[in-house]
Amino acid sequence: MSVKAKYQPVLDLGEELSIKDGNVTEENGVLKIKGTANTQYEKNLLWDKIKEIGGEQPSDLKANISVADESIFHKHTVKSGESLSKIAKKYYGDPMKYKQIFEANTNILKNPDVIHPDQVLVIPNL
Repeated sequence: MSVKAKYQPVLDLGEELSIKDGNVTEENGVLKIKGTANTQYEKNLLWDKIKEIGGEQPSDLKANISVADESIFHKHTVKSGESLSKIAKKYYGDPMKYKQIFEANTNILKNPDVIHPDQVLVIPNL
């Protein structure tokens, strides 16, 4: 199996996330990946997928992934049935961090218990 085939799920995820300025080359059995993720969250998703396939420090892959907007962790579009605590659990692993999401979005939210589908929320860096 080629190293590119081994890491194809990473490349597919990069396309799904619309990684900008993507460049993939293979030299001497090492896959080199370069690109720009929109947010730190997306960069983390890519690294999680890399580690899932190649382990904590893969020797057959070098990745240089930068972040376009470092001022926020991510932007989240609210879906039906979501709450700020569910969103906080998804991004931070802790539903009680909903307060930080609320504070970062007081320009569009007046009550942390009232959010609506299709609202785009800033998920702040913590």
